[in-house]
Amino acid sequence: MQRVKGGSVHNMRVSNVTVRKRLMVAMFVGFLIFLIIDVRLGYVQFILGDMLTGQAKGSWSRNIPFEPERGEIVDRNGVALATNVSAPTVWVVPRQIKDPAGTADKLSAVLNMSKENAYRQITQGQSIVRIKEGRKISHEKAKEIRALGLEGIYIGEDSKRHYPFGSYLSHVLGFAGVDNQGLMGLELFYDKELNGERGSVKFYANAKGERMDDMADDYEHPVDGLDLKLTIDTKIQTIVERELDIAQATYNPDGIIAIAMNPNNGEILAMSSRPTFDPANFRNVPQEVYNRNLPVWSTYEPGSTFKIITLAAALEEGKVDLEKEHFHDKGSVEVAGARLKCWKRGGHGSQSFLEVVQNSCNPGFVELGQRLGKDTLFKYVKDFGFGQKTGIDLAGEGTGILFNLQRVGPVELATTAFGQGVSVTPMQQVAAVSAAINGGILYKPFIAKELIDPVTKEVVMRNTPVEKRRVISEETSKEIRRALESVVAQGTGGKAFVDGYRVGGKTGTAQKAQGGRYLENNFIVSFMGFAPADDPQIVVYVAVDNPKGTLAFGGTVTAPIVGAIMNDGLRAMGVEPRKDQIEKKLKWPDVPLITLPDLAGLSKQEITEQLLNLKIDASGEGNVVVSQSPAPGSKVEEGSTIRLYFNKKE
Repeated sequence: MQRVKGGSVHNMRVSNVTVRKRLMVAMFVGFLIFLIIDVRLGYVQFILGDMLTGQAKGSWSRNIPFEPERGEIVDRNGVALATNVSAPTVWVVPRQIKDPAGTADKLSAVLNMSKENAYRQITQGQSIVRIKEGRKISHEKAKEIRALGLEGIYIGEDSKRHYPFGSYLSHVLGFAGVDNQGLMGLELFYDKELNGERGSVKFYANAKGERMDDMADDYEHPVDGLDLKLTIDTKIQTIVERELDIAQATYNPDGIIAIAMNPNNGEILAMSSRPTFDPANFRNVPQEVYNRNLPVWSTYEPGSTFKIITLAAALEEGKVDLEKEHFHDKGSVEVAGARLKCWKRGGHGSQSFLEVVQNSCNPGFVELGQRLGKDTLFKYVKDFGFGQKTGIDLAGEGTGILFNLQRVGPVELATTAFGQGVSVTPMQQVAAVSAAINGGILYKPFIAKELIDPVTKEVVMRNTPVEKRRVISEETSKEIRRALESVVAQGTGGKAFVDGYRVGGKTGTAQKAQGGRYLENNFIVSFMGFAPADDPQIVVYVAVDNPKGTLAFGGTVTAPIVGAIMNDGLRAMGVEPRKDQIEKKLKWPDVPLITLPDLAGLSKQEITEQLLNLKIDASGEGNVVVSQSPAPGSKVEEGSTIRLYFNKKE
């Protein structure tokens, strides 16, 4: 008994100690748990609090987007060419609408839409909806909607693109879509920079989507896009657009192309083409009209304007002396069994090589091509930038087509020398001729000058002139300028002569090819002019595609257009008229008499290259002259009309 008792007392003692220990452990664990909870609570309350409130606010918040203003496009003098007009947009928070039928009723009346359509849009299961018919509405309409005081209906700030000059410069500017995204032209090329970042007004709503008025709205400012300043000069662009409108009305051509550039740095001063379109209504014209910016996209045979390249190569390589050397043109030249004709029946006879240039004599240029040889001529053709893109900052640029050097035989060499069988873009020609006359440097053409922050007015990006390479020497360039000035004063480019300004230039008539064959009676006539001839400030190229109601001559159709652009353009640029011109062959008002050549047997292509300053009244179905009136040998005044009767070749 005694032992048992002792044992149980001992046991009880042990268990008391154990209990105490366990209590201590439990208390410690409890304390630890409380400590962890406390720390966690503190962390949640003091550190995560803002974030969690933000998240909660995020789940309560609804954004009404505020669109940024797209950057403006301005000319070199800051004249706005593409700008914005404010156009509000209607947004809906469906869960806040207590009376959908009544709201749809009122909304549809203001926005000229059916009630069913309005009801369908305002009862969508989304947190926020943009009403399709309420996009970019007038301020009057927005005011009407605000006046209705409809719950759950909001007006967001938005804008739409505005082109103050209509179809002016349209292919270059392009246009922006309904979401202010660039779709064509510079609007597309510089879309990222013009775009900006959208802002918003945040308001707060509870789980039912009802607005929580005790929480203030947050406003995030949109960041407006950068403004784009161009190299374009609206004064010159206006003159070009006017002259193209006149040419369009006079000749009803298939198309017209015009480029004006500063030859000393590659800055484009004006660019235009026909057919044209109004960027605000681009959907009203066929896609190919607004998709094709012809001055950079189209490729065709250059014709005689290409002779400038052959001339430059021959002078640089020392293959010709324009004054001292003579060339006898008997009317055609035989090359590897092919007969290449001069436009003048019977040829020009003996002439200096300067007269070869003035008279645009094909056999003379064939001779220059042969003296150079194919490797050297084609080296210059490539050096002047043909067969590759110029790199202008416009989309859709063409590369043109050159003969593959392995396949160039004597005939291809000869035709290339006077601009046939090669295919080039207008932009390539302007860049190349600029290099020939500016002292010998080929520049990359460009049209965007600067990107400017609209708030700070700070220049964010600046395009500077890019010299690609030196093609010819200063000395050669000077000689080319002199030769081309004499073309205008005393040769085929007389119609581009501008009193008081020294103009140089070159005519071109190219037959259009299709499917590997030349089209009959279908020409692109062009003129490349520059002035002042001793220190060129502007190069102007105009090409008219298939002019109607006239026989196509570069000298009669396009030279006067370039002359008119030069006359007004140089004054607009502040270039003073001078008295040191090369004398024009005949002083006004003496009207020269032209002795009519015998035109029988000539094709329309050959006549267009005669560059006679005459109007031609053509009749008959064919392509070859069978008779003429007045008769060959008669003397007629310059500018008078002669009748030609055409028939098919026998």
